[in-house]
Amino acid sequence: MTATTLPSTDWDAFVTALDGIEVIRDAVQVAKLSRDYYTYSPILQTLLSDKVGDLVVRPVNEAEVLKVAKACVQFKVPLTIRGAGTGNYGQCVPLKGGVILDLTRMQTVKWVKPGLACVEPGVKLVNLDKQTREMGWEIRMAPSTYRTATVGGFIGGGSGGIGSITYGQLRDRGNLHAVRVVTMEDEPRVIELRGDDVQKVNHAYGTNGIITELEIPLGPAYPWAELIVTFPDFMTAARFGQVLGDSDGIIKKLICICASPISNYFAALRSSIPTDSHCALLMIAEPCLEPFGELVREFGGTICYQKSAQEASKGVAIAEFSWNHTTLHARSVDPTLTYLQTLFPYDPDLKLLEHMYHHFGDEVMMHLEFIRVSSCVVPAALQIVRFSTPERLQEIIRYHEDSGAFIANPHTYILEDGGRKTIDPVQLQFKEMVDPYGLLNPGKMKAWEQSH
Repeated sequence: MTATTLPSTDWDAFVTALDGIEVIRDAVQVAKLSRDYYTYSPILQTLLSDKVGDLVVRPVNEAEVLKVAKACVQFKVPLTIRGAGTGNYGQCVPLKGGVILDLTRMQTVKWVKPGLACVEPGVKLVNLDKQTREMGWEIRMAPSTYRTATVGGFIGGGSGGIGSITYGQLRDRGNLHAVRVVTMEDEPRVIELRGDDVQKVNHAYGTNGIITELEIPLGPAYPWAELIVTFPDFMTAARFGQVLGDSDGIIKKLICICASPISNYFAALRSSIPTDSHCALLMIAEPCLEPFGELVREFGGTICYQKSAQEASKGVAIAEFSWNHTTLHARSVDPTLTYLQTLFPYDPDLKLLEHMYHHFGDEVMMHLEFIRVSSCVVPAALQIVRFSTPERLQEIIRYHEDSGAFIANPHTYILEDGGRKTIDPVQLQFKEMVDPYGLLNPGKMKAWEQSH
C-alpha cells in the first residue's frame, strides 16, 4: 500500500513540530489504523484497499489537538479523524494519505447529571453507559459495536441504532446538545456549537471540524430483558414488530426481525433458535414482560430464548446480533455476502416490505430494525445480499428506489451519496469557514470537491 500525500512532506520536521505528542510511524500499525469495516462492501474493497495514511497521531487533550491542527495546516498535510474504526463506509480511511488523528486516548467523562453527559470523543459508549447507569440513566442509543465504538465516532459516522425505536435517530433535534470543534485554519480555534448548530458537524465524517467534546442526552435506565421469539412465517414476524413498535405502553429498546435463514448464521444462539426460523430479537423493559407476553400470544409467536436483565449482563449480548452485527455474523460464515440499508415508508400494513420480501426471495434476505421516524414507527432494513456483480447490486438498489423505498447506500464513501442523498449547504458553508485548505478527510464531501 502506498500513501498519496505529496512526497515533499518532511515528516521528521512535522513530527518535531508536534513536540511530545504520541506519533505512530510503524507501517503495519499505520496501515491497521487506516481502516474500518469497509470490507463489508465488495465495491468499497476495490476502491479503498490501497489507501493508507503516512502516520498516526494520538493526542490526549484538546490542547494537543490544536497543536496537531496547526502543524497540518502549516505543512498542508491532509488529516483524517478516527475513533475506534467500527464504521462500515470508509469514513475514517484516508484517501490522500497524511495524518490519521486517532482520538481514542481522549477518554475523559467531564460530567454527568440527570439526563445529560459531557464527554471527550474517545470515551467508549459501553464505559459511559456503565457510569451513567449507576445514577439511573443510560445512553439513548448505540450501534451494535457499542462495546468498542466511541462517542465521537458514533456522532461523526453513525445515524442511530439500539434505542432508536424510542428516541429516533442522531440527527433528530435533542439527540445531540453541544460539541466543541477545533478548526483547521492558519491559527486553529475552538468553536462551541449548541442546539441546532450541532448539525453543522453531526454525521459529517469529520470533514469539517475536529470534535473534542460532546454533550449528549441520556434516557432513564431500565432493566432490559432479552428475548428471542420465533414465528411461523416472516410477515407475521414483521407485523408483530410493527405492532410492538406501535405499542406505546410497552417499553422497548430493540426490535430486530430476521427472516430465515439469517438466524442460522448466529453460531452462539444456534442451541436456542430452531433451524430456519423467522425470529424477533428483542430488548424489553422487565416491568413490561406481562403485556409483551400477551402480544406474543396474539401473533402466535414462541419465546425460545429469555434472559433477565441480570442474566443478560453476562455472556452473549443479544444486541450484538442486531443492526450491522447481523451482517457481521452472516459474513463470518459466508464472506461473499454483503448488505443494503433501506428505509421503508410508513405503512402499518407493510405492503412494500412484503412485496420486496417475495420479489427477491433468498437473494436479498430480509433483516428489519424498527425505528422511530418523525413520531412514526417504520422498518429500516439491513438486508443481507447474496452478491454476484456490481451491476446486479445496482439493479437491486434501483428497484427499491423506483418502488418507493429509500436506500442509504452502504457501498460508497461519499458523504452525500450514502444516507444524505443531497448536498448539505450548512455543512459545506461551515467547512469553508473552518477548513479553508480542504485538509479534513479530503475526497469524502462531494459538495466541497465540486466547488473547489
